[in-house]
Amino acid sequence: MRVFGMQHIGFTVPHLEEAVRFFEAAFGAVTCLETGRIEADDAFMQRRLGVPAGCRIENIKVLRIGNGTNLELFQYSGEEDGEEPLKRNSQSGGFHLAFEVDDCHSAADRLRQAGVDVLEGPTFVDAGAMQGLTFTCVRRGGSSSSS
Repeated sequence: MRVFGMQHIGFTVPHLEEAVRFFEAAFGAVTCLETGRIEADDAFMQRRLGVPAGCRIENIKVLRIGNGTNLELFQYSGEEDGEEPLKRNSQSGGFHLAFEVDDCHSAADRLRQAGVDVLEGPTFVDAGAMQGLTFTCVRRGGSSSSS
């Protein structure tokens, strides 16, 4: 098997257009693919995607952000969101997205202006394996993520 690299990361979101607007405003994302509603029967959805009967993909948008891996956003119907909060980075199943930018301080300011809860920082790492890295973390929906 020859691996060319990571093509995309997929996330299911409750409000697709709101998520797309956020990534457009905060990171200059561009939609490079949109599917619309996916028509498939329950058997396909269960066997191929592992989702319960009655669930359907209402739309998928793939966003291109700079030169990195694509971001694939899904909006499903047919399943109620549970009471489970988003996982923190410290919990199994937690996740984060990391974007490389030319100016972490400006990016943090832009995120704050977009209404994102940016944690203290940006932080410059002056020693160790990540020496020279500047990062900031954000919290959205009670979960901490790197940016």
